[in-house]
Amino acid sequence: MSRFNELKNADGGINADNIKKIIPYDEHFLFIDRVISLTSSSIVAEKDVTGKEDFLKGHFVGFPIMPGALTIEGMGQAGTLLVRNNIPNHQEKDVLAYKMKEVKFMAPILPGDTARFELDLIAQDERGAILNGKAFVKDTLVAEALLMLAIVNRAEFRAKFAR
Repeated sequence: MSRFNELKNADGGINADNIKKIIPYDEHFLFIDRVISLTSSSIVAEKDVTGKEDFLKGHFVGFPIMPGALTIEGMGQAGTLLVRNNIPNHQEKDVLAYKMKEVKFMAPILPGDTARFELDLIAQDERGAILNGKAFVKDTLVAEALLMLAIVNRAEFRAKFAR
């Protein structure tokens, strides 16, 4: 079951414009171009690394690769979509990175690659969620991590840290 059925296209995926209606990200910090599948327990999402991204200009000079931290960010954004799919009043919540464990990088993501983020929900309650995340390029596992995301009241969190 998906809370976001009205945002899905004919093949069950969600495009970037509709992703932005669910999670509070926009250009140049949206690291998901499309959701391929979304259930209450898993998500598959993709990011096309075109070679035009600003972060590739300096990482690494002469051999551009997607930074590992941004690979984990893509997993986190996909995980946020998955967690929000299970929260009835998700618009009233912020989903935040809390902890990452067992992060491993096995291969780089290069310009021209499509990164595929696959996350499985291990546990979720009103305070947070634990997810197992993997990133692939084609069938090659390039990164993995155990992600813990916090679920907080949006108004209270933003008021507490507003400047």
